[in-house]
Amino acid sequence: MSVDGRVVGQIGSGLLILLGVHQADKQDDLDWMFEKVPSLRIFEDDQGKMNRSLIEVGGELLVVSQFTLLGDTRKGRRPSFCDAMAPESATRIIDQLVVRWRASGLRVETGVFGAMMDVSLVNAGPVTILLDSPSSR
Repeated sequence: MSVDGRVVGQIGSGLLILLGVHQADKQDDLDWMFEKVPSLRIFEDDQGKMNRSLIEVGGELLVVSQFTLLGDTRKGRRPSFCDAMAPESATRIIDQLVVRWRASGLRVETGVFGAMMDVSLVNAGPVTILLDSPSSR
């Protein structure tokens, strides 16, 4: 991932997390995400089944703030981002999550909050998973 042609975050094998923070997200949502992401059994085992976690495979995380995930397109022709958390608060939540994952031993890289980022992805398989915390909306 780069900003203005400069690499700001890069990982090997692992997960790219596009993280949108909803204005209603609370500490419980942060705690849920902290536990859920590294323990999801979404990496292949020796039999080719999605049965291993990020922790088990020694994977890394690339976390990119992505408020546009919260765009509401149900009305009109332009997305509304009213449900996205204010940038100052969203930055704190994302930073807390990154600090906790790092403290747990995971290698975590990040983008630059609010910057125009060029993100490249090599997707090793047709898997994209949407996570939304249980207490949300």
